[in-house]
Amino acid sequence: MVSSDTSMRAAATEVARDAAPVELKSRPSRPPKAIHGPQVPPLRKSHRDLERPPFQCVALVLQGGGALGAFQAGVYQALVEANLHPDWVSGISIGAINAALIAGNAPETRLDKLRAFWEQVSAPPVPDFFGFADNYFGLAESWLRGDLGRGFINRLHANATLLKGVEGFFTPRWPPPYLSPPGTVEATSWYDTAPLKSTLENLVDFDRINACEIRFSIGAVNIRSGNFVYFDSTTHKIRPEHVLASGALPPGFPPVEVDGELYWDGGLVSNTPLQWVVSGDTRQDTLTFQVDLWNARGEVPSDLTGVLVRQKEIQYSSRTRANTDFFKEVQRARVALANMVEKLPPELRDSDDGKILRAVADHRVLANILGKLPQELLDSEDCRILQAVVDRSVYKIVHLIYRSKKYEGQSKDYEFSRRSMLDHWEAGYIDAVRTLRHPEALQPPTERTAVETFDLAVNGRE
Repeated sequence: MVSSDTSMRAAATEVARDAAPVELKSRPSRPPKAIHGPQVPPLRKSHRDLERPPFQCVALVLQGGGALGAFQAGVYQALVEANLHPDWVSGISIGAINAALIAGNAPETRLDKLRAFWEQVSAPPVPDFFGFADNYFGLAESWLRGDLGRGFINRLHANATLLKGVEGFFTPRWPPPYLSPPGTVEATSWYDTAPLKSTLENLVDFDRINACEIRFSIGAVNIRSGNFVYFDSTTHKIRPEHVLASGALPPGFPPVEVDGELYWDGGLVSNTPLQWVVSGDTRQDTLTFQVDLWNARGEVPSDLTGVLVRQKEIQYSSRTRANTDFFKEVQRARVALANMVEKLPPELRDSDDGKILRAVADHRVLANILGKLPQELLDSEDCRILQAVVDRSVYKIVHLIYRSKKYEGQSKDYEFSRRSMLDHWEAGYIDAVRTLRHPEALQPPTERTAVETFDLAVNGRE
């Protein structure tokens, strides 16, 4: 059931979307930003119904961030309108829930299931007897205006979440954990996530996930070993417990048992599953939409509230840009090595050392070499190591990063009001639409470049 808030917001978004090209067209004299290299094609008039870019895989990577996750749903809406359906979805925490809602439903119903989930978890925690339209702080909102008022209202909503929980997601424990016997699950967390399991079972078809129509990967942390673990539909039979484990952030949520082991939220180790997609067992030309909920860049805080906000942003952004830059340099080195080996004299290229270099540089060359080796060498540890490091594929990483509003404080990831949910959804949608209007965002890099990134805040031409 779509609320009046949602309908009004959707209508507003539609008007803004339809009007944007006209506004841009009225300013043809504005010079574009200086761009080095080949001529960049003009912006598209619309993001809708695009041809599939020339990549073997389109991946959607979803970071963890609680209530901010509606931003990812807005991004996905724009991708659906652009006819860009992912072949692989990967997520952590709330990103794992969004990924399950996408991979666990037919293409024509995925957006409806995302909307159903986010409307359920952002519903008012008390009945709306007085017509405040899904917001039991409606009277207060009518009195308080501007950033100061909005920040105050958001804190009230966040405090309500702490006291009452979130419908279809989690409920507070009573008695509290300090009064529960040690060794019981009730003693290990403030909230019970049993409602989330019921919600997932209602909205997600796990048989579809396990059929691998879309590859599905989510991350969690093994509590005993402290190791990061990926639950992947190519190697695991995915159940609701796997998704719950990926979002079991302590001490709020309890650990989740999966096949005899206990797991916590993957964000404790890495909140962004990009590495699994670009450096995992599949080496293919990949277009990755990386949707981050925490911005690694920000201002120096001037008070304690700002310190808490900035601490969360740095902690949960998971060094996204640093990891991307490192991967970019490694991939370029592999391609450069492949090009260099091809230029060697035949006597050097065909030597034992030359073959090793060629194997490291190019997985296609490695496949040819391995095909000629006896079985006992194919099964050796050395061969498995070589297969793990070679790659000559190209990667395009499109960053879509939520940028917080001034009134959002350190509680923004557990502030589940309907109004904030709609704001986050709309922000994701608009950022994705503006990104998709840039043709270069979907163009594959050259083999020499190997890896390219696109970030609207950095590369945008509007």
